[in-house]
Amino acid sequence: MPILRQPLLLLARSAAVKKMVSTMPVSAGIVRSYVPGETTESAVDAAAGLADEKLLVTLDFLGEDTLDADQAEATVQAYLDLLRQLAARGLTRGAEVSVKLSAIGQFLPDTVAAGGGHKIALENARTICRAARNAGTTVTLDMEDHTTTDSTLMILRELRKDFPETGAVLQAMLHRTEADCRALAYEGSRVRLCKGAYLEPEDVAFQDRLDIDRSYVRCLKVLLAGEGYPMIASHDPRMVEIASSLASRYGRAPGSYEFQMLYGTRPEEQRRLAAKGERMRVYVPYGTEWYGYLMRRLAERPQNLSFFLRSLISKK
Repeated sequence: MPILRQPLLLLARSAAVKKMVSTMPVSAGIVRSYVPGETTESAVDAAAGLADEKLLVTLDFLGEDTLDADQAEATVQAYLDLLRQLAARGLTRGAEVSVKLSAIGQFLPDTVAAGGGHKIALENARTICRAARNAGTTVTLDMEDHTTTDSTLMILRELRKDFPETGAVLQAMLHRTEADCRALAYEGSRVRLCKGAYLEPEDVAFQDRLDIDRSYVRCLKVLLAGEGYPMIASHDPRMVEIASSLASRYGRAPGSYEFQMLYGTRPEEQRRLAAKGERMRVYVPYGTEWYGYLMRRLAERPQNLSFFLRSLISKK
């Protein structure tokens, strides 16, 4: 169903469809399977449950593309509250946070923010990184579409001067990513490698799934052969198997890398990897801005589309 990916990504911006998705019974169940709730408390409860299963967690307060300085500040405060609650429940040893720079001011125009969105996002990210360090955990900067890549990596470099533990995310679908992996495969560098969930033009990104898979494996080899800490974000059984084989080939000790999967996706495999002694981290999104996230997940896994469409016509 690759032909359905673009329409699903376009639906991610429809307020009318969002309202239907959130109220229809089948689709509401799909939402809950991917997003544990809208409140900080629901996210922390989910993190605690995953910790009980020996799973690590990264939590993402959903939101992006803000052009409002007050909204960006509200997102920062949401992360500070999240970190306080995680620390209060003794969860920060196994739970970190993931942050989208667009949600904390990256796109604010110069007329709104002195120095522009880049400066505001950097300062806001510093505030979150400082709070995370004080709580005993770390931050990973999420990557968005290709137009943000250079800005995000520039902010990463600035943050790592004071917070070298800050994680990066790279998307294998982009042509540039293998080179970015080489630049970031140094000691102490944490890099999450994913395939990519955004609709990208062919001049900057691979379009064929096989080409994306090949790029993912090339990038895996760079990261696992390097000196950093690779975070292997994939639900693809082949990629998990290849990553395990490459980790062995490059003499990677347990704990020198980790696997990552989304909340609600292949939970049995998550538990299997953890039981096997692998570090397995679950990406847990939460908040009221869940709709765009959900549609990107449906675009990645079109087999869920039949449930989604049924929910839109359900009378029950």
